[in-house]
Amino acid sequence: MAATKTLTATARMGAGKGAARATRREGRIPGIIYGGGDAPEQVALDYREVNKLIYAGHFLTTIFELEMDGAKQRVIPRGYQLDPVKDQPLHVDFLRLKPGASLRIDVPVHFINQDICPGIKRGGSLNAVRHAIELRVPADAIPEAVVVDLASLQINDSVHLDAIGLPEGCKPTSRERDFTIATIAPPLKAAEEAATAAPATAAVPAAAPAPEAKKAEGAAPSAAAKAPAKGKK
Repeated sequence: MAATKTLTATARMGAGKGAARATRREGRIPGIIYGGGDAPEQVALDYREVNKLIYAGHFLTTIFELEMDGAKQRVIPRGYQLDPVKDQPLHVDFLRLKPGASLRIDVPVHFINQDICPGIKRGGSLNAVRHAIELRVPADAIPEAVVVDLASLQINDSVHLDAIGLPEGCKPTSRERDFTIATIAPPLKAAEEAATAAPATAAVPAAAPAPEAKKAEGAAPSAAAKAPAKGKK
């Protein structure tokens, strides 16, 4: 289950680009909390804390206990905006998590036992087809990751969704129910040799030109013989 962290926020007055810019000038990050049947709330967050959390990784799969004005509510980030030049956070969207609710979320895939995988030990390599899987999960039990065990895979083996156990209460959202998650690819050298191997074909020598037919002996000259010159009178 994903870890829960604490995050402090303050109520933010006003909405729109002007109010958001004013919040940033104060060294804070504007945000909004929505969902759960309650009205949206505009909030302001500490810039350094949010920036650190985003770049620490797994920000969008972390549940937060958001403390604001003495009250707490469980939320999960659903998106954030970064400055296109400076890569600094500009805005964060949070979704309220009510008991019994569910949500769609991309859960990262973690591969274990690569060091003892027979296919990898023989020179193969892990080809991760899916680095994350979109699942519908309980809001109270968001998994931290989907774990794929490689301990028994040989070269050219593949792992499909049906072969792994999803966390309890989690269901894939894709209509393709048994898609491939990873394969063990053969060694690159062996793959190249297999692709280029072909029986050598012997070069067929060019046919020698036919010798010119010898002229038949005693053949008549090509030009007609001139008549003998008449004697002088």
